[in-house]
Amino acid sequence: MTEEEKKKRGFFQAIKEFVYGMAAHDSYRFAMKTRASMEHLFILITMGDMLGVPILPPYYSLRLLPYVVPQISTWKRRMLREKDFTDGLA
Repeated sequence: MTEEEKKKRGFFQAIKEFVYGMAAHDSYRFAMKTRASMEHLFILITMGDMLGVPILPPYYSLRLLPYVVPQISTWKRRMLREKDFTDGLA
C-alpha cells in the first residue's frame, strides 16, 4: 500500500466518522438508553421480590434467574439510588 492510498483511506475514514457523528450517534445513544430501561423494567418484574415487590410467582422468577444473575448488582444499585428531579433532565 502506497502512501497516497493510506491518505485516501484515512480521509474516507474521517468522512465516515463525521457522517456517523452527525446522523446516527444521537439515535444510537437513545436506543441504548431505551434498551437499558427495558432491561431494568424486565428485571423489576421478574426479580421484584428482592425489593419487596412481588409481581410474578417465585417459580417463574427462579426459572429466569440464570439469565438475570449478571445484571442483578447494577439493577439493585440503580433501583435503590436516591432520585432527584434533575435526573430526568440528562
